[in-house]
Amino acid sequence: MTARFPFRIFLLLAVFAAFASRSASAQTKVKVKTKEKPVVTTVYIVRHAEKDSTSNPADPTLSAAGQARALALRQTLEKRHPAALFTTNTTRTRTTLAPLAAATKLEPQEYDPRRGRDLADLILKQYAGKSVVVVGHSNTLLSLIDDFGAVPPVDEIGENEYDYLFTVRVADGVSPTVETRGYGAERKPLNKAKAAPAAMAPMTPAAPNK
Repeated sequence: MTARFPFRIFLLLAVFAAFASRSASAQTKVKVKTKEKPVVTTVYIVRHAEKDSTSNPADPTLSAAGQARALALRQTLEKRHPAALFTTNTTRTRTTLAPLAAATKLEPQEYDPRRGRDLADLILKQYAGKSVVVVGHSNTLLSLIDDFGAVPPVDEIGENEYDYLFTVRVADGVSPTVETRGYGAERKPLNKAKAAPAAMAPMTPAAPNK
């Protein structure tokens, strides 16, 4: 009996050590999982290119400069491999997106700029972790940035400012950010990303008339 007692203790210690090792291994695996990078959705929000002032004022086409800028948009965003393209129901936005649509073989989807929150919800649900391109108007882009939860980096977009390209990044657990850059021959310098504040008042969307 005396000889068996130490052996039993040794056996119990061995079982305990094995159990502790497995527990530590499981905890390590859990810790590794928590370090996974968040899923980031990237939204490129662009103002349409230059309008042709001699065309139909109700639904103008692009000027020669605008057509050149549309080609520049393709060169700028084609390498980003967007998963979807979105445009308002106007000739100037569709034409701005046309070269990129041809290069990516994607059919642009139409959206209502007065319902930007619906578009944001759709993109974040159906294209989570991917990049998309949205073309809009000078008086609708900033409210759309707000709909994604980011802070509009400028107060307004001038009538003659056609080179705006905003990059909005949205990820779970962190505040959305937005960067401002330009596209085309005259491009704005890239600004630092701005995160959304804890709370902000929603912007009122406007009809696309610019």
